[in-house]
Amino acid sequence: MHLQKLTRRNAITRAGLLAGAAVAGHHLPSTAAANDSVSNAAQSPFRFCLNTATIRGQKLGIVKEIEIASQAGYDAIEPWVESIEAYVKSGAKLSDLKKQIEDHGLTVESAIGFPEWIVDDDNRRAKGMERARREMDTVKQLGGRRFASPPAGATELPKLEFGRAVERYRALLEIGDQIGIVPQLELWGFSKNLNRLGECIGVAMETGHPKACVLADVFHLHKGGSDFRGLRLLRGDAIQVLHMNDYPNDPPAEKINDSYRVHPGEGTAPITQILSLLKSMGGQKVLSLELFNRNYWAENALEVAKTGLAKMKAVAQQA
Repeated sequence: MHLQKLTRRNAITRAGLLAGAAVAGHHLPSTAAANDSVSNAAQSPFRFCLNTATIRGQKLGIVKEIEIASQAGYDAIEPWVESIEAYVKSGAKLSDLKKQIEDHGLTVESAIGFPEWIVDDDNRRAKGMERARREMDTVKQLGGRRFASPPAGATELPKLEFGRAVERYRALLEIGDQIGIVPQLELWGFSKNLNRLGECIGVAMETGHPKACVLADVFHLHKGGSDFRGLRLLRGDAIQVLHMNDYPNDPPAEKINDSYRVHPGEGTAPITQILSLLKSMGGQKVLSLELFNRNYWAENALEVAKTGLAKMKAVAQQA
């Protein structure tokens, strides 16, 4: 996720991160059928989620974005905190928004915010941690489970000292424990810090925290130069959410930016291989469509969402 404008307690925990760890027709479904549907969903290796960046250019607001995600057939939504805050500033209540999400049959698998929790400046970092606490609490009130935590404010040099990055992510995880939200260490390929899969996994591993995990992104794996085959070393909940997108062969990685993201299967990314490796890790993974394509922002939001879901399901079936 990006829009341009770490100590281990014991060796067992370390090993756990890497190696162990619609109504049809005119009739409502029977209870047995409904239970079967829930069971099948739970057994599926993937849940399909709409990151609202995909339709943020239409400026619809969080309520309409929820409606579109539901109408398009998604299992979940990944909202941006700024849109939730705008909803609250209008005088509405988070409890009402939570009910709307539930009534539309959706879950909040993750949410997007940019607190500066990892920067070297003590004052900025303190403010960033407080902002992270506040935003994670907001997401929790919506029934959310996770919070994207990229290296906001630390995308340029100097390079962060590894041990300090570990300590700061550990501190963020402990705040998440207090709230009941899992902050995911997000890989940003364009950043000078936390731009590669191995670096992010290393930081997460060394925290020693049982809920440490990494949020990966097809585009950012490419942009940062990470070989997707490194995913074969991971197991369990090391990665729980993948931001889904694709990209063309040109421009090259060093010049490509977010605006080139396209629907999964429409570019040259090794998506089916990535998804196959995610499946082999075990555990259900959330595939969240995250695009910043200005052409899509000029189109009908519902059609963009429907197309994205169909494309995700098509590549997932091939994995």
